[in-house]
Amino acid sequence: MLHTDDHRSRTIRERAYKLADTGLYDGWRSIETALIGEGWPNSRSVLASEFVRRTLDDRCAAAKRIETAH
Repeated sequence: MLHTDDHRSRTIRERAYKLADTGLYDGWRSIETALIGEGWPNSRSVLASEFVRRTLDDRCAAAKRIETAH
């Protein structure tokens, strides 16, 4: 993997986590769609990790719980 690819992947993951924390998304699939819409076509491969997907789903659920608590 090239250094720029690693940087791009990290940038995509960080953006995905920020989106998850908004409470606006149901899980990794909707975040993947949003990222592709933002111009990150390689989001699918970056989010292919089961760990990343679970983390995104967990963060989405936590953000939704916070939103409903307010």
